[in-house]
Amino acid sequence: MIKTFLPAQRFLCALTCGWLLCIPLVAQASGGPSVYIEEMTTKEVSAALRAGKTTVIIPIGGTEQSGPHMDIGKHNTRARILSGRIAALLGNALVAPVLAYTPEGKIDPPTQHMGFAGTISIPDDVFKGVLLGAARSFKKHGFTDIVLLGDHGGYQSLLAAVAKQYNQEAGHAPARMLHIAAYYRATQDTYVAALKAKGLSTQEIGTHAGSADTSLLMALAPSMVHPELFAEAAAAGWGGGTLGDPRASSAANGQLGVDALVKISVDSIKKAVAAPR
Repeated sequence: MIKTFLPAQRFLCALTCGWLLCIPLVAQASGGPSVYIEEMTTKEVSAALRAGKTTVIIPIGGTEQSGPHMDIGKHNTRARILSGRIAALLGNALVAPVLAYTPEGKIDPPTQHMGFAGTISIPDDVFKGVLLGAARSFKKHGFTDIVLLGDHGGYQSLLAAVAKQYNQEAGHAPARMLHIAAYYRATQDTYVAALKAKGLSTQEIGTHAGSADTSLLMALAPSMVHPELFAEAAAAGWGGGTLGDPRASSAANGQLGVDALVKISVDSIKKAVAAPR
């Protein structure tokens, strides 16, 4: 399948064995230095810390099916892009690599999304252990506010629990973990209200891979969405991995969610960071 990219996207191209190979480059909208730790050298991270960038965002995605019309990496892509935009607006934050392995149901017998090929699930304690290990690493390097942004509803209670555990263990240490529940909640209330104001029904909006979910990805990574399969998704329902109707989806609708989510998250993080330790 041929993938298309946004017109403004830049590519790194090389002539190899007679073929012109091009790789899309992820760049900051402002044209400034990257906020993504995995795109920085260790010297650049150290310099950023000295310059006051002591907040680190850990984006949590998930590798799960999203119906026949969206790529499985939906949550990971959204979490990364949105965290980058949030960090850029904060001005004092960097973004850790996305945690793509999350609890997605029991494996045997399969529950939740594990009944669909491509979904990956890990145990709750492993999930929490990875987050605790990452947080302890960031604390060691000098980060003082470790922010958890979860793109999936299924593990929000686990994020709250791991933040509580970390902060209890840390005591009065300078580093703390902040679970920003408002990030995900914005997709469930503010964004849904905006879609209803545009005339979409509750059934169209859905709760998984419906118009809300699909539109949000269309606004951020349209190449991961396959509109020619919207009708199939609507007809199959949960049997095909969809709860909702994606046929009313559009990038314009999704931008309503992007704008609300980013603003609400930035405001919530600023408030949390400013609170007494």
